[in-house]
Amino acid sequence: MKLKIKLDESITFEKGFEEYLDNCKARNLRKATITHYEEGYKAVTKYIDKEMNIGDINQSTVSKFIIECNKTNVSSQTLYTYTRDFKTILYFFMRMGYLKEFNIKLPKLDKKAIETYTDAELKKLLKKPDLKHCTFVEYRDWTIINFLLSTAVRLSSFTSIKIKDLDFENEVVYINITKNRNPLIIPLNATIIKILKGYLKIRQYKSTEEYLFCTAYNKRLVNKSINGSLIKYNRDRGVMKTGIHRYRHTFAKKFIIKGGSPVILQKILGHSSLLITENYLNILVTDIKNEMSKFDILSEFNNNTHIKIHSSSENNSKK
Repeated sequence: MKLKIKLDESITFEKGFEEYLDNCKARNLRKATITHYEEGYKAVTKYIDKEMNIGDINQSTVSKFIIECNKTNVSSQTLYTYTRDFKTILYFFMRMGYLKEFNIKLPKLDKKAIETYTDAELKKLLKKPDLKHCTFVEYRDWTIINFLLSTAVRLSSFTSIKIKDLDFENEVVYINITKNRNPLIIPLNATIIKILKGYLKIRQYKSTEEYLFCTAYNKRLVNKSINGSLIKYNRDRGVMKTGIHRYRHTFAKKFIIKGGSPVILQKILGHSSLLITENYLNILVTDIKNEMSKFDILSEFNNNTHIKIHSSSENNSKK
């Protein structure tokens, strides 16, 4: 008798996800990535029964999942993220032979223009605080904002930078913790080098193994605390717009408007492919369009001087 592959349909979604997490850990995925999938699992199981057998899942299950999500009025971005995480888990089940293969299409994502910081807002945020009256935290946050606008690094990257990662001689900073685990070498401009050197004198470090940006008690920054600190910094300066990642988008916008190459931008942002950078820029199109509207090359040549065009009949009558 010819042997056939028999799918194990008795494994529950919950049990299968535990295997998926073990697989992620075995592949040495970043802790933040594993945490993301754990949060994604919690979101997904709000809409599907975690006790359902994996073998019972099919295309209809995914469609119903999307419909149920929409009933709760989640944003298109949230719906996209939930479905993408669900898809990733299901594809693992397919590879393991727990589930018959079928194609899963992600819902369309409404891409909204990213509101970057305006020049007026940047002027407020980049005004150097008075060292005689400000706290270390305010001065540190000012330095961080200058650093973010000069390097466009992600939150997880800049909180992991150590003092030894700064190379003033070669005017670069080494980014060893990145989203895709590919280290980056980011050039430092003359202004940020001067700012960082001034900051390090006040930072009063004892070892270059210490983190570049720290708390007032010389502890490593955690995401929640620095996010809250920068929100307060912005609002104290009358800027209601917040968000660390917004500085990254502002850098990208400024870079392109100044004529920077998308290929170079890809390297700076640490994107694995130019396609990701192009998608990134597509979202910025509306914002860039507002800037381009101020650059009307045709207005230079548009005046009231007209050239009279003679018709062929007029030309023939003059002959």
